[in-house]
Amino acid sequence: MSVAHYFDTMDYGPAPESDAEARAWLLRHDKGFRHFIGGEWINGKAHFDTLEPATAKVLAKLSQGSAADVDRAVKTARKAQPGWAKLGGHGRARHLYALARMIQRHARLFAVIESLDNGKTVRETRDLDVPLAARHFYYHAGWAELQETELADYQPVGVVGQIIPWNFPFLMLAWKVAPALALGNTVVLKPAEFTSLSALLFAELAEQAGLPPGVLNIVTGDGETGAALVKNKDVDKIAFTGSTEVGRIIRKETAGTGKSLTLELGGKSPYIVFDDADIDGAIEGLVDAIWFNQGQVCCAGSRLLVQEGIAENFIARLKARMGKLRVGHPLDKAVDMGAIVDKVQLERIESLVKQGVAEGAVCYQSPGSSSDKGFFYPPTLLTNVHTASTVAREEIFGPVLVAMTFRTPDEAVMLANNTRYGLAASVWSETIGLALDIAPKLQAGVVWVNSTNLFDASAGFGGYRESGFGREGGREGAYEYLKPKAWAKRKPRPEAKPLPAMKAKAQAGLPVIDRTAKLFIGGKQSRPDGNYSRPVLSPKGELLGEVGEGNRKDIRNAVAAARGAEAWSKATAHNRAQILYYIAENLSGRQQEFAGRIASMTGAKHASALAEVDAAIRRLFTYGAWADKFEGDIHTPPLRGLALALKEPIGVAGVVCPDEAPLLAFISLVAPLIAMGNRVVAVPSERHPLAATDFYSVLETSDVPAGVVNIVTGDRLALVKTLAEHDDVDALWVFGPEKASADAERLSASNLKRTLVDHGLATDWFDQAQAEGPIFLRHATQVKNVWIPYGE
Repeated sequence: MSVAHYFDTMDYGPAPESDAEARAWLLRHDKGFRHFIGGEWINGKAHFDTLEPATAKVLAKLSQGSAADVDRAVKTARKAQPGWAKLGGHGRARHLYALARMIQRHARLFAVIESLDNGKTVRETRDLDVPLAARHFYYHAGWAELQETELADYQPVGVVGQIIPWNFPFLMLAWKVAPALALGNTVVLKPAEFTSLSALLFAELAEQAGLPPGVLNIVTGDGETGAALVKNKDVDKIAFTGSTEVGRIIRKETAGTGKSLTLELGGKSPYIVFDDADIDGAIEGLVDAIWFNQGQVCCAGSRLLVQEGIAENFIARLKARMGKLRVGHPLDKAVDMGAIVDKVQLERIESLVKQGVAEGAVCYQSPGSSSDKGFFYPPTLLTNVHTASTVAREEIFGPVLVAMTFRTPDEAVMLANNTRYGLAASVWSETIGLALDIAPKLQAGVVWVNSTNLFDASAGFGGYRESGFGREGGREGAYEYLKPKAWAKRKPRPEAKPLPAMKAKAQAGLPVIDRTAKLFIGGKQSRPDGNYSRPVLSPKGELLGEVGEGNRKDIRNAVAAARGAEAWSKATAHNRAQILYYIAENLSGRQQEFAGRIASMTGAKHASALAEVDAAIRRLFTYGAWADKFEGDIHTPPLRGLALALKEPIGVAGVVCPDEAPLLAFISLVAPLIAMGNRVVAVPSERHPLAATDFYSVLETSDVPAGVVNIVTGDRLALVKTLAEHDDVDALWVFGPEKASADAERLSASNLKRTLVDHGLATDWFDQAQAEGPIFLRHATQVKNVWIPYGE
């Protein structure tokens, strides 16, 4: 054959990668791999086989972790954590640099082991997974070095339980282990049942690199092992990457325990192609978006949305490109797709495709790409797909693309956001103004412009909505493994004294005119749906007034009003700042009035009540100042391009306030949320609500748009339950009794809303370190990274 022949046909012969060293390493462990706990290799009482996806043959034998194994690992990590934290940032940085260098020295071994164990092509493991894993350790070694200056107000979380998936076993290890160790935590890692080998190889080499015993512990096993780690009471944080269904289970299991939680879950990411896009470039990007790693990618561009005018041409050219894709043994460097990870996943893919066809989709698959060995599935395209189709809504997690069309940019955004997920999106257009107009409108944690599947340790990755919460990578990811030092000082809230008996009213003279405070919904005072009210008493039992008894329908109306005030989220930060200053100005004109109300409700001295009002005014000014200054960042990853880290409002937030400092606490919780563009449904202090109901008269005269702040009074626990269960509430902040926090976390699992709760620990609302600033602003925003490559 001549060189010209190969250029004409683009045929490739096999280019096998040697697996000799990897097989030799496996042979040394032919009696079975063990857990890595406290720097020792501990044999499990039970074992299970892990298969090679490309051949369906047994690859190795792994230990099945028990609850006792997990408990031993957690205790070991707990013992090692203080010493690891006291080592200091420089000491930990040197260890992480050593781990990064270790990965680079053994890069080819890691790549081959990963390919054998997972079924992905060695080109992917060699060129992406392993180098990016090393990059994470280098990058986070830098955060360790800078921790004492750049993150001085924070301290390590403690012992971190980490559960990683099978699609990127080694890369996910690096994403989680590197920041955790860098910032002074110790780790118990549970690798995926199907793909544990690269983690065990890492542990073996980390031991040789001098990582102190107990800092990193690895327990292998199935879902029961992961469940034991989640349930362990001595774990301070769970970081999980996996399915949304399991994420909900973990959210419920950790509710009320005080465990920090990061969830990176499923996705059904849109891939939007406008009619002015570079079609050839968009098709090559699409190949990477959906057929990379056999489509087993949480952020895979599995929903193609192509503008109607170019759809027919685009699909025809896409099918032609699919015909060139090569499926084969993952160690062949000339193939494009390897094997599906396991038979059970292959069967799920097959079942969903059949269901899609039964619902009307037209299926096209690449010819000549089947295999009678191992777990292979061809690149697949489903057209004529309706928005309500199962394959358009459910994550298939395989090499299956569903295609739909749109006519206008607004329709593209509507279709893109028509999903319960929100992990990633791609936008293709040669008009950069159009692309950058669309990107902020997409409800996704990552948006790639004229590109796809770009990742770097410096840019946070994570989702919106049911794709989870929290970020991995970047400064935003570092905070996930830290806790505020100021909050570590908080103590359990004293048990509330019983309410006094209400004194009888004197009957002399004319009857008192009813002054029952109404609810405040959609910018209007509103009677409660149930037409019930509750008394508000002084510490001596004197009736000070009555407030409405809000119920489920009142919360529903308030949430609808907040959802309708979406323009507030789109308003300029300058405009929001001006309105916050205006609120503070109007409150200052009524300082004596509010101080008198606080004193009568709480029994505080007038001077103390006046100090609370003054602190509330200052807090409003503080968040007016922050409104246009808590801005995003520009990441400069090692490629030709930028990643814009945009701080976006979360949406509709429920706020449940404590009884202490009834005005100051209310403003301290509501102000950061509205400053960042959120809309709020607030439940004020159950005992002392009149400060908040008086406050809505300030809102009415301060140009606050209707629906931005809604106030529903009533029974705290009942309203927490309603807010937590409401699927149109995006975030929920609860400060008060411990049970309220537990209920909020457990019930929020329905739509995986973001929660901020105090677990019954009392905040000093007068302490700026505890009660204001970035500590709250970070919870009031979510970071979207928009990747913008440049150059030809």
